[in-house]
Amino acid sequence: MADPVLAPRSPFVGLVVTWAVAAVGAILIGVVAPDALLMTWYAIGFGICVLLSFAVQLFRGETRGFILRVSAGSLGALLVMGIVSAGFGIAALFGA
Repeated sequence: MADPVLAPRSPFVGLVVTWAVAAVGAILIGVVAPDALLMTWYAIGFGICVLLSFAVQLFRGETRGFILRVSAGSLGALLVMGIVSAGFGIAALFGA
């Protein structure tokens, strides 16, 4: 008797996890980090998100589309962190 073929897991779960960590990290960096080191901490946070995206996709165990999923997770994290940092920049510009 042959083993049944399992349905592949959704790739969006790993992407959403990476993007959520990027959003939470960007908000924490924007609130906690001193103004002089803000961009340094955003770069460190993005590096952590890239490593997280790589680890999540490795944990998934699917070889097909690995590079595409890792790059989508990293690019999404970059966009999320960019939008959050732009929001903090606009808020600081108008004195909120």
